[in-house]
Amino acid sequence: MTTLTSPPTVTDAPRAARDTGATLAGATRETARRTLLQFVRTPQLIVLPTVLGALFLLIFRYIFGGAITTGTSVGYVDFVAPGFLATTMLWTLMNAPAGVAEDAASGVHDRLRSLPIPRTAVMAGRSIADTALGSWTVLTTALLSVAVGFRTHAGVGSVVLAFALLLFETYAFSWVFVSLGLVAGNAQAAQGMSTLIVVPLTFVSSAYVPIHSMPGWMQAFASNQPVTAIINAARCLLLGGADAAGVAHDTTHWVVLSLVWLAAILVVFATVAVTRFARKR
Repeated sequence: MTTLTSPPTVTDAPRAARDTGATLAGATRETARRTLLQFVRTPQLIVLPTVLGALFLLIFRYIFGGAITTGTSVGYVDFVAPGFLATTMLWTLMNAPAGVAEDAASGVHDRLRSLPIPRTAVMAGRSIADTALGSWTVLTTALLSVAVGFRTHAGVGSVVLAFALLLFETYAFSWVFVSLGLVAGNAQAAQGMSTLIVVPLTFVSSAYVPIHSMPGWMQAFASNQPVTAIINAARCLLLGGADAAGVAHDTTHWVVLSLVWLAAILVVFATVAVTRFARKR
């Protein structure tokens, strides 16, 4: 008698052929999706930064604005709105290190390291999710700025470029805060470290008051830090040029300087975050 044998099924394939792991794009997408679901399930993470940004804008517009002069022909609402657009995402992203530290402490990072996925994808997904949250607060701040009297005096192309620059800023700085979360020992320490980053960069800048109104020793830092360059670029793009914005140099100077700063921040802190995540046990 002849013996009939069935053809091999898919389950007969070697395990190594089946467990090939996820691609970088796929793992990044799923990691970002996981973080975004955390935001949705904890709506305070979305609502509170939005409300805080709105309160700050209203306070500066209607309480401090009457006592602050810009020293130029630019009205205070037109002066402060681009500053808020460039800094509101920092106030939103300052919560990210605590979330990263919690994932590290709870063992989530250990489980992700055990999966056959690129280590870079875990941190890239987190940064994309944080960028999405930061972009939401930039959008709501822009709408509120229009509601309190801000009007752009530039063409559509300049406005689009301004928001593209702000989006790039959000993504680059998201890596800064991811790195802080990996370095911090716990969520409380991460929150404190992020505050030490956000407060100097936002208040010691051209965001809310003219730099020339600050003490001389403080002006050096305020004039040469990345957030000021981004704010000046946003003002030039949204108000119709450097003359309209009341800043030195031209629009191209500030846009290029901002891109150089942001590219350097992205390269340095993305490297730090990925290296730290890969080595941490």
